[in-house]
Amino acid sequence: MRTGKTAGLLAVFMLCAALFSASVVSAADISLSYANFPPAKTFPCVQMERWKQEVEKRTAGKVQVQTYPGSTLLGAKNTLRGVMQGQADIGCVSLAYHPGVFPLSSVFELPLGFTSSTSASLALWDLYTKYQPKEFKRFKVLTMFASAPSNIMTKVPVRNLDDLKGLEVRASGILSKILESLGATPVSMPMSATPEALQKGVVKGLFSSFEVLKDLNFAEICRYETETNTAVYPFAIIMNMNSWNSLPDDVKKVLNDLGREQAEWTGKYMDEHVKRSLAWAKDKYSIEMIKMSDADMQAIKDKTLPLIEDWKEKAAAKGVDGAAVLSDVEELRIKYEGK
Repeated sequence: MRTGKTAGLLAVFMLCAALFSASVVSAADISLSYANFPPAKTFPCVQMERWKQEVEKRTAGKVQVQTYPGSTLLGAKNTLRGVMQGQADIGCVSLAYHPGVFPLSSVFELPLGFTSSTSASLALWDLYTKYQPKEFKRFKVLTMFASAPSNIMTKVPVRNLDDLKGLEVRASGILSKILESLGATPVSMPMSATPEALQKGVVKGLFSSFEVLKDLNFAEICRYETETNTAVYPFAIIMNMNSWNSLPDDVKKVLNDLGREQAEWTGKYMDEHVKRSLAWAKDKYSIEMIKMSDADMQAIKDKTLPLIEDWKEKAAAKGVDGAAVLSDVEELRIKYEGK
């Protein structure tokens, strides 16, 4: 009997030990939450899912990433604060939604002549890597990337600058000022609010990159697409510092190694996706592509030049050498556009 009881107690002990061991293993696994604001099929969320897959693969499942697209965890304008406060470990931030917060990185909202998302994304990452701007000091920056160049998509044709005068067009950040300098009436709002604004006539178009014609089905309403290729929208993927500091060194290395790679991957995906989206929109909705005259394109450059000088003044007030930053960006643009 005593032997039987001893064996039974031993079995119970071994079971408890096994359960305890399993809980320790489970606790050792790392789970990270990643908040994103646009719908799942848009490029910021596509890159998020690719990043998740790469992290989980390269850590052999040690890290699991739970993604939250479509503002299901944090919205476009509260992601910055939400990640800072730990509501999400990681978040995607559109810098244009936070005027004045990113005095150095906001240079990428200016009309600087980038013609692709790939070149702009790599230049943005290189600029961040060089300067490590204090505007991000409360976060770990995991990667950065930029949209493709912005163009005008409208419900009525914009064939010249005169057609743009007084037209209500959605934009955000410095890109709103670009529209204003061209005579339009900019309406600042997150992209997520734009479909309803178009439907209700609050805006007659938007100023963004062409992939939204397909991703958000804007081609159904905005049948006229005017090429300007003026500026891009920069994005940053930020991580809560406590979450970052809690990671083991091998995991930190995986995330660091992905920084530039993810920027380049996102740029290349974006550029190809823009081509596919335009082809889709032409086929499905017979959109009209409009090119302005050379005179109007030169006028756009002339009218937006003061925005660059204004940015330099505001950057200087925040301790940023705007001239040096612009010089670096131009070198990077030439470097990557040349490829």
